[in-house]
Amino acid sequence: ICCILSVVQKKVVIPNKYGEKLVGVLHETGSSEIVILCHGFRSTKETNTMVNLSVALENEGISAFRFDFAGNGESEGSFQYGNYRREADDLHSVIQHFSGANHKVRAILGHSKGGNVVLLYASKYHDIHTVINVSGRYDLTKGIEERLGTDYMQRIKEHGFIEVKNREGSVCYRVTEESLMERLSTNMHEACLQIDKECRVFTVHGSHDEIINVEDAVEFDKIIPNHKLHIIEGADHGYTHHQENLASIVLGFIKEASAAEQGPTQ
Repeated sequence: ICCILSVVQKKVVIPNKYGEKLVGVLHETGSSEIVILCHGFRSTKETNTMVNLSVALENEGISAFRFDFAGNGESEGSFQYGNYRREADDLHSVIQHFSGANHKVRAILGHSKGGNVVLLYASKYHDIHTVINVSGRYDLTKGIEERLGTDYMQRIKEHGFIEVKNREGSVCYRVTEESLMERLSTNMHEACLQIDKECRVFTVHGSHDEIINVEDAVEFDKIIPNHKLHIIEGADHGYTHHQENLASIVLGFIKEASAAEQGPTQ
């Protein structure tokens, strides 16, 4: 007899510590285990990667929650450049919500900037033992020129901010000196050294990532104590043609970590 999983997708609103409402979608399978997914820079919970990973998890009977950080998507708050530590605190609010609502947070996963956020979370809170960094950036001093122009430091000192415009010339967002400094002072090397040895960290990166070089993944592999690295050949930053591949690799790791945690069966 085939048993069909009844999955309910529902919107859940969780306040962060600043009283802003974080909006997310819960893929509720009835399982007590849940995986929390974090999106990247100027992105949302609705991107292909977030949705497809949630569906892959629900197909395995694992509940998933994908949410928008404050100032992104449907969540309250204003968009801020940088904001890494504050997003780690948003994630903390989400984890506290589910830990107190009959769920065990099995793993946290972040894509791109979300990858940085889950690693920073692990370095600060030490309560989640499976962390998946998909295409995170190791060196946060890189990638700024491409977005803000080569003379960004001089311009921000002069005006106190830089406005980033789209092709049509309208302002997408503003980078303040404070938010730029927050990014520049976020040292992933130092943070990764604070991650517990018991915490299993998995880094997945595409070999053809055009936004964050695959070398960053190799750097994480050198310093995180309990680390596994998987490079997907030919994949770009958004895993455009590698969504299924990414999902199966991530699921494999979550199951492996889960089995290891339960120890040998009698």
